[in-house]
Amino acid sequence: KLTGMCKTDRESYEKYWDDISPFIKFGCLKDEKFCDKMSDYILFKNIDHEYLTLKDCIAKNGGAQEAKAEEEKTEASEGENTEEKKVTIYYVTDEQQQSQYINMFKQEGLDAVLLTHNIDSAFVTYLEQKHEDVRFLRIDADVHESLKDEVAEDEKESFGKMADSLVEIFRKELNDDKLDVKVEKLKDDKVASMAVLSEENRRMEEMMKMYGMSGMDSAMFGSKATLVLNANHPLVKFLTENKESENVTVICKQLYDLAMLAHKPLSPEEMTAFVQRSNDIMMLLTK
Repeated sequence: KLTGMCKTDRESYEKYWDDISPFIKFGCLKDEKFCDKMSDYILFKNIDHEYLTLKDCIAKNGGAQEAKAEEEKTEASEGENTEEKKVTIYYVTDEQQQSQYINMFKQEGLDAVLLTHNIDSAFVTYLEQKHEDVRFLRIDADVHESLKDEVAEDEKESFGKMADSLVEIFRKELNDDKLDVKVEKLKDDKVASMAVLSEENRRMEEMMKMYGMSGMDSAMFGSKATLVLNANHPLVKFLTENKESENVTVICKQLYDLAMLAHKPLSPEEMTAFVQRSNDIMMLLTK
């Protein structure tokens, strides 16, 4: 019935999909034959709230699956790394929290699908096992190449020195010698900072939570988020040009917390400090 409705009345099928999708996905995880029958009728809602099949997603992110697989086999025989040649499908788990990343994707004409249910983590892992030429990455797993400006050859040395200087400043002001900081030239000059966490480390965190290990320090597995600073933003430029300013500490802490807010919820202590600092910043505007 479901496959028939998808074929004959796609509009109605899409209306029901959000409600029935967890059950369909659970059925796929439990029964491979059922998954094979439903493979062309499993839908993914994208950031424009349009419904796509897996084949549609693959086509949007690198061409037909069969052609891609064949290309990878050829390259593998030539000794190249096929991991980088996989079709990458980006996904969002929280539209509100990850809205900054979504807006950046939309500005560059990139797409991502919404995977907001608890079952989706296990489901995409299962799909990756079935389709070895496909991988799923959360939208904040890394900074997509098309979101960055290239650093000119004659600027690379000075850019490297500036980046090293910013890393030193943030590690000092945040009192964290192991803080992972990257400096990029992002095309969107309204974004000062953002946080990224690799897909592998994110899934490790999710597994820890699933098995009741959430009390453990995830940093011991290297799953600490990386702070990405936008060298094109005026605040970041200010830090490099005014290292001795009395406002450096406040700016560093605020940029870090703003990046983390778009990445994950702050702890009660972190949120309290963030709110107090925000009030202090507004008080400065009154003077």
